Amino acid sequence: MSRELKIKAAEAAFGFVADGMRLGIGTGSTADEFIRILARHVADGLSIVGVPTSERSAALCRELGVPLTTLEETPELDLTVDGADEVDGDLVLIKGGGGALLREKIVAAASAQMVVIADASKKVDTLGAFPLPIEVNAFGLGATRRAIEKAAAALGLAGAITLRLAGEKPFATDGGHLILDASFGRIPDAKALSSALLEIPGVVQHGLFIGLAGAVVLAGEGGITLLRR
Repeated sequence: MSRELKIKAAEAAFGFVADGMRLGIGTGSTADEFIRILARHVADGLSIVGVPTSERSAALCRELGVPLTTLEETPELDLTVDGADEVDGDLVLIKGGGGALLREKIVAAASAQMVVIADASKKVDTLGAFPLPIEVNAFGLGATRRAIEKAAAALGLAGAITLRLAGEKPFATDGGHLILDASFGRIPDAKALSSALLEIPGVVQHGLFIGLAGAVVLAGEGGITLLRR
């Protein structure tokens, strides 16, 4: 998605923001544009506080003067604005391409509403073309990977499950975990897969966001499309 489209999506999402809100602030290039828009309004007098979902977003907020808080100080949020890697017709998401899925899910779950901003091409009939990120503990990695393969096979899913790298070393999340990217191709039953993955002790969390997004702003060449659940 071009930066122009990202800005348009972020501007549309800003329409959900009201003075005095406690915001969850997402991670990624589209979320960065939302942070920049938010900062301009804060400079003009908008009163909000934000909980960033990653160290990257926190750094940009601090740089631009967006006031921050934590979930310890502010455990209930009004709205989270974040991106997505895929979204289906029920507003079930795949997230985690940027590696912040655990914090993103914690923040979204603490929010009364979640608005997603994404490229129109991220809308799919069935999730799974984008590899599903699964955040795992480094201890027992091999056993956890095999358990994921077995759980997937029981649901009729197959495909490569690869350790995400940053250069030649394993990618580490802000929480110090690793990520396995599962290329299932299609996921017809996200709820069943979610339950199966969370039964595996080495799985910290996964990138299926079910029942969290209330609205999705899709930006395409034809303009902005708003989906609601």
